[in-house]
Amino acid sequence: MSVMNITKNNFQEEVINSEKPVLLDFWAEWCGPCRMVSPVVDEIAEERSDIKVGKINVDEQQELAAKFGIMSIPTLVVMKDGKIINQSVGAGPKSRILAML
Repeated sequence: MSVMNITKNNFQEEVINSEKPVLLDFWAEWCGPCRMVSPVVDEIAEERSDIKVGKINVDEQQELAAKFGIMSIPTLVVMKDGKIINQSVGAGPKSRILAML
């Protein structure tokens, strides 16, 4: 499954109402560590059909970033049944991201 671009307009439907757990990547164009994590998140999206993967650009979606209290990026959040079940800040290896799921 490919990575979805999550916005405040599709957040309710794609994340809150999702039957599957959702991995959210909060990122920005200018963020070096975000660019390191991005291909790993893309890879996980392709390999795992049991989850949804979405990216939230914090510059474009400031309302969502504020709602989640995002202070540093990249921040990865795992949500299930509309609730945050796991969260990590900073770039990390694929194994750490998979362990969050």
